[in-house]
Amino acid sequence: MRLAVLASGTGSILEAIVDAGLPVHLVVTDRPCRAVDLAESLGIPVMVVERDSFGDDFNREAYTLGLVKVLTDAEIDLVAMAGFGTILAQPAYDRFAGRILNTHPALLPAFPGWHGVADAMAHGVKVTGCTVHIATLEVDSGPILAQEAVPVLPDDDEESLHERIKEVERRIYPETIRTVLESGKILIGESA
Repeated sequence: MRLAVLASGTGSILEAIVDAGLPVHLVVTDRPCRAVDLAESLGIPVMVVERDSFGDDFNREAYTLGLVKVLTDAEIDLVAMAGFGTILAQPAYDRFAGRILNTHPALLPAFPGWHGVADAMAHGVKVTGCTVHIATLEVDSGPILAQEAVPVLPDDDEESLHERIKEVERRIYPETIRTVLESGKILIGESA
């Protein structure tokens, strides 16, 4: 299976995927970012499918169609979101049904969305964690493939807790991607 990684930021998850020895065939970003530089330095083909807007006028459907074309033209089989900052529209899930993976810094279904770590802290939980799941049109609601708990320590702030979650994420996400690549299966309705 040919793997693409979608990123929008520093590329730390991409780096963990590469460091785990996984074959990344393409990196796609939605904006210029450090992940582009990282991919280039590693000799991985990279495409910036740049958003034309971050406002209410953003055409999510058109953007998604463009992204799907890039992935399809590159003969990608499996997509790993790695801090990708754009929510995709239905065409991505039609074309790559069961083959888009995502990671989230909470134990889904608790605390979905962009503020999972802050929301967990605001609710005073004693345990949160990291979830790897199949991405679906509804954000952070797809089938769960892997989870690992991370305790919330008494002196934690959002940054320290998030960093410990990222340590787990950088381990379990590549492990889960490897399992999917080795199985070669579409995952909807299956467990890894």
